[in-house]
Amino acid sequence: MATRAKEQEEKERRRTGYTYEEYKQTADWLLAKTKYRPSVAIVLGSGLGGLADFLENPVVFKYTDIPNFPQSTVEGHAGQLMFGNLNGKPCVCMKGRFHMYEGHPLWKVAFPIRIFFLMGVRTVLLTNAAGGLNKEYKVGDLMIIKDHINMPGLVGQNPLTGKNDERFGPRFPPLSDAYDKDLRKLVLAVGQELGHSDIMKEGVYVSVGGPSYETIAECKFLSRLGADAVGMSTVPEVIVARHCGMRVLAISLITNKVVMDYESNTTANHEEVLETGKNSSKVMEKLVTTLLQRIKHNNI
Repeated sequence: MATRAKEQEEKERRRTGYTYEEYKQTADWLLAKTKYRPSVAIVLGSGLGGLADFLENPVVFKYTDIPNFPQSTVEGHAGQLMFGNLNGKPCVCMKGRFHMYEGHPLWKVAFPIRIFFLMGVRTVLLTNAAGGLNKEYKVGDLMIIKDHINMPGLVGQNPLTGKNDERFGPRFPPLSDAYDKDLRKLVLAVGQELGHSDIMKEGVYVSVGGPSYETIAECKFLSRLGADAVGMSTVPEVIVARHCGMRVLAISLITNKVVMDYESNTTANHEEVLETGKNSSKVMEKLVTTLLQRIKHNNI
């Protein structure tokens, strides 16, 4: 009976997450394998992995080689963790993230964020590919996320579900300040200086489960809720980062306009997302590298 109870306890624990010691095991393994001590973590979305190529003297790890690390299965996500300096700022970059629709529980989707926290990271920059719900948005626009609507969270799917560990953060973290105001202001200013004011937006991101793209009725519904862009990622990582007290900046690349007309023959597809990411990557790369330089200069 004792063995059975222990097995049940272990099963329940695995359902809600790793222990602090397992997170620390992964963080310590990485710290022992690289001289870099990153202060900024960058999570790169679909088709946006090229930014990691700007890292100076990179140290690269395959996700498959890192203890406890999940695996990415989506095209456009390379599955590599890269360390290096980016415009003088020590960074760690994820080339490929994890999603609920791959079968990962949400605590595992956001697993790397806690690893970064234990490694000393205090600022997280997330990028994603998103569909434009706002009728004013164009393909290729960059939306600085000022707030989000967490659709899975509204029905009980949250990466913080389960026993809380105060070493990471409080049981009930507030999210009214999820997206750092100073970082948002700075990235908008950098975009203006680079001559990209026409494509820089600020809006609300709505997270859905995927992997199917949204129906016309769902897009209309999400638009009426006040969302400007829709995607299948980012929010779990934001929640865990804020739980850890880390500052967050998130940018959506609008890769397609969602379909809200029943007479339209247009459909969303992943190939379009990757192609737009490829075409717009130069703008995103310049924006982020310049931003990191300003963060260092302004000591933000």
